[in-house]
Amino acid sequence: MIPRQSALGAVAGTVVSAGALTYAQVVLPAQTLLSDYALVPGGLVPVLIGMLALAGACLSLAYGLAAGDPARTAATRVLLLAGTAGLMLSAIFPTDPSPVGSMTGEIHRWAAAVVFTSLPVAGWALARGRAAAPRWNAVRALSVTSAATLVVYLAAHPASVTSALIGGSAYYGLLERGLVLAEMALLTAMALACLGRRPAVRASAAPAEPQPSERPERLAA
Repeated sequence: MIPRQSALGAVAGTVVSAGALTYAQVVLPAQTLLSDYALVPGGLVPVLIGMLALAGACLSLAYGLAAGDPARTAATRVLLLAGTAGLMLSAIFPTDPSPVGSMTGEIHRWAAAVVFTSLPVAGWALARGRAAAPRWNAVRALSVTSAATLVVYLAAHPASVTSALIGGSAYYGLLERGLVLAEMALLTAMALACLGRRPAVRASAAPAEPQPSERPERLAA
């Protein structure tokens, strides 16, 4: 359905992003949110690599969809490009130490919100109307999982009015990591699903022309 290079580029970008963020998580001092690792010594580079690699994955998949299936994927491509822009803005404008107070920190926050919102919708839009094949069911399931995790994360975030009611400050960092992993898995599932072959189109067989021996002989006048 899409060029193989585009799908593999999306998978590779996602793997690189996951590796960079895992490095920050394992090697650097523990931080509440993933973007906070950019504020500690040695954390800026892996965070930038993680964000830009994931932006490249979104862009690669959007390009592949434009080349391979432009008619059905316009909404998905727009959402993937929105996610790409959000990731690039998040990399250019780093977060502030909590609480966010500067214009740079606000841009980072809203750019991240665009990323977290656009990818689940992109996955659902891509899988909508597709056959109930395992690969498309996986895209649907991960889209719903990402959206549900996003709702809980927003409810638990300290900036939310519901955070104090559910004790969200104790675990909203864990929810953010779960959301990032779910959306990485979704992006990978979308790329792999789009590698499926188009169903073969059966050509209608033209009626065979009767052989000369099969034609009725003309009666003599």
